Amino acid sequence: MSPRLALVCAAILMAVAVALGAFGAHALKARLAADALVVWQTAVNYHAWHALGLLGVGVLMTQFPHSRGLARTAWLFVTGIALFCGSLYALALGAPHAVGLATPVGGAAFIAGWLMLACTGRSLQVAPRSDAR
Repeated sequence: MSPRLALVCAAILMAVAVALGAFGAHALKARLAADALVVWQTAVNYHAWHALGLLGVGVLMTQFPHSRGLARTAWLFVTGIALFCGSLYALALGAPHAVGLATPVGGAAFIAGWLMLACTGRSLQVAPRSDAR
């Protein structure tokens, strides 16, 4: 994933997270059971946090554009949002329980993304600041 694509995806995913959060709080509040609304809110929370994580990775990618680890982290976050959050949104709306099989795969993608970021951050070569005293 390129830095530009990561930043664009992050912005779009954040806008979608805000819209889905508002949709859940207003349109779905009277239509879903309380436990389904909790599932919806969990999806929105993980969606927003990982879209922000993707934004941070995108910013890092502008400084380290050739880092394959950052690109992999970005893809893992996008995959996690699609699978983890997407399956939770669907389950909250009444999808068959089999859809829930994607949830732990998406959760694993989130975890792998954070671990990939940790490993990548450890190996990035950061130039010393010229104004250091």
